[in-house]
Amino acid sequence: MRHSFNFLARNLLAFVLALAAIASPCAYGGPQRGHNAELTGEVLSPSGKPVAGAVVTYQSGGGHTAHVVHTDVHGRFTIVKLRRDNYDLRASAHGLYSIWEKNVMVRSGEVKTVTLRLTEGAEAAKSSLVAPRQ
Repeated sequence: MRHSFNFLARNLLAFVLALAAIASPCAYGGPQRGHNAELTGEVLSPSGKPVAGAVVTYQSGGGHTAHVVHTDVHGRFTIVKLRRDNYDLRASAHGLYSIWEKNVMVRSGEVKTVTLRLTEGAEAAKSSLVAPRQ
């Protein structure tokens, strides 16, 4: 009987210690911080009207892989779960493009808002993008 009690006590202690290690925020194994910034904004036509379904291309300033989101019916977009970094953004729709908004800085916990205006004279991006899987 004593042997089974010791076995149970050791397993219970191991379980409690493992649970405490998982639940406590520490440098090793705690929840990741810093991926909670957001970029929001709107895409406007050359005449200033919101553009539904526009493609907003963004990438970190370090030139990492480009990603895309689409505007809603009101021409607005939201990009969530960003890490603290500088981002480059550009919009396109109906053969029109905005200029690149370069080095838009977002900090942890911050919501940054930008307006991207499509223009007649902006050129298409020279690099090719792969659309995200849906």
